[in-house]
Amino acid sequence: MAIRSAKINQKADLIWAIADKLTGPYKPHEYGDVILPLTVIRRFDCILFDTKEAVLKKYEEVKNLSMKDVLLRKASGFDFYNTSKYTFEKLMDDPDHIEENFRDYLNGFSENVQDIIQKFEFDGHITRMANKNILYIVLKEFTTEKANLHPDEVSNLEMGYIFEEIIRRFSEAHNEDAGQHYTPREVIQLMVNILFYDDNDILSGNNVAKTIYDPACGTGGMLSVAEEYLHSLNASTELVSFGQEINDQTFAICKADMLIKGNNADYIKDGNTLSDDQFVGNTFDYILSNPPFGREWKNEKAKVEEEAKKGFAGRFGAGLPAASDGQMLFLMTAISKMKDISQGGSRIAIIHNGSPLFTGDAGSGPSNIRKYILENDLLEAIVALPNDIFYNTGIATYIWVLSNKKAGTVREGKVQLINANELYEKRRKALGNKRNDIPEKYIDEITQIYGDFKESDISQIYENADFGYTKITVERPQKDEDGNVVLKKGKPVADTSLRDTENVPLKEDIKAYFEREVLPFAPDAWIDEKKSKVGYEIPFTRYFYKYEAPRPSEEIMAEIMELEKELSGSLEEVFR
Repeated sequence: MAIRSAKINQKADLIWAIADKLTGPYKPHEYGDVILPLTVIRRFDCILFDTKEAVLKKYEEVKNLSMKDVLLRKASGFDFYNTSKYTFEKLMDDPDHIEENFRDYLNGFSENVQDIIQKFEFDGHITRMANKNILYIVLKEFTTEKANLHPDEVSNLEMGYIFEEIIRRFSEAHNEDAGQHYTPREVIQLMVNILFYDDNDILSGNNVAKTIYDPACGTGGMLSVAEEYLHSLNASTELVSFGQEINDQTFAICKADMLIKGNNADYIKDGNTLSDDQFVGNTFDYILSNPPFGREWKNEKAKVEEEAKKGFAGRFGAGLPAASDGQMLFLMTAISKMKDISQGGSRIAIIHNGSPLFTGDAGSGPSNIRKYILENDLLEAIVALPNDIFYNTGIATYIWVLSNKKAGTVREGKVQLINANELYEKRRKALGNKRNDIPEKYIDEITQIYGDFKESDISQIYENADFGYTKITVERPQKDEDGNVVLKKGKPVADTSLRDTENVPLKEDIKAYFEREVLPFAPDAWIDEKKSKVGYEIPFTRYFYKYEAPRPSEEIMAEIMELEKELSGSLEEVFR
């Protein structure tokens, strides 16, 4: 899966350099609003170049027929076409009528491409560039060799990378989160490796069709890498991609990418996944995603809570996270899209920060979501990734791997924790917060560790119940002025100021724990069993914590004395 990154960067550099022609009428943070849609349109233009004459000829024959769309697609060889007499090159022949002719050219595209252009809100920029007399100049730049985006020059996969590189630059200029739009490819490759690991259906089957879904698909990078990797394993297996994306620009690029590759672009939907699920009732073989984390979902609250009232007839039956962070809503969306085991079951790989591992006390929404996942034996593994691996955050991130196909396997009832935090290489040049890469050798190593399912320095295996606990409420009695216990109906009255709680591991007997840990220190205490709640948390870092003995005080003192000597000498130099 090695990609010719030098070529991609070079092409992206050349295309982004066209933005120089926008200087003056546009501010730097606006460049992407023009460069992104023109790059997409130019790619379509280059793809359709070879069959352009055939399409124009066919259009004259069928333009009055109701089924012309099907016939024109056949003539173009793609799921899209353009019936305008213009191409980018031919537009250059008439500078005086560039705006009128360019609009004619855009209107010649099939409806699915026009939908993409509309999502870019590009029409206003045509008027703006024309009024500032730069429309012809900018379009001319897209006809030069540096903007040659013909498939013979730039493959579909490379084009996806170029789109994403331009988005990253645009986001940096705009001071936006580049990371909200895409995930580093090495992280996706690791997720896909694990997702497809040892899946005999797709590895050995002939002409097998599988489905994959991303509820926050961005530019479609995850779907593209999954498809590419699967074809490298078995060219006869078809992977049908489904996705939903809220950002209009990235949705437009994802849909364009699907069209260009000959996939069904109708399966890429726009809209807010949390409040407007476009795939109600659909289930998929594979689900992978890098949803936004640390983002509040107050705007979607009414719709989400309405669906939560349906219980498990909706997506959010297990519980709701705090309104300040919606990532666990995407996790539950993914789980709701799993196929029943009778239909072959499903596997999920989804990225989260540390919060979903432990946030929320017993009985809270996040704890109940973990409870549901672990008590239904859905969690296979959690992989801790190196820090500084993403473009927009340096914090700790984790891949959650879920499956409803664990029964009867060595993973049944168990969870594997893999600490891959140190498996990285430093980048020569940081990209935003991305200072580290996961090289191919470590991707292979992590995949192998997952596949081997054995304990080691960086792999630990636990039973589901190891993450559970019962939160008990310990009461102490009120006492009167004489020190006697206050009774009501023959029972001691609890003193709320002395109330305490204890988390008792699920595998421990509560009574034995209470007698050992509480009664020796508070002989009059009792448990209010009506208040007991079962909770789950996965304190990942605690499991991999390694004690480091403090340095001897003599060694530290010697170091201080040495520093004092150096400082004293430096001061003498200053005050001579």
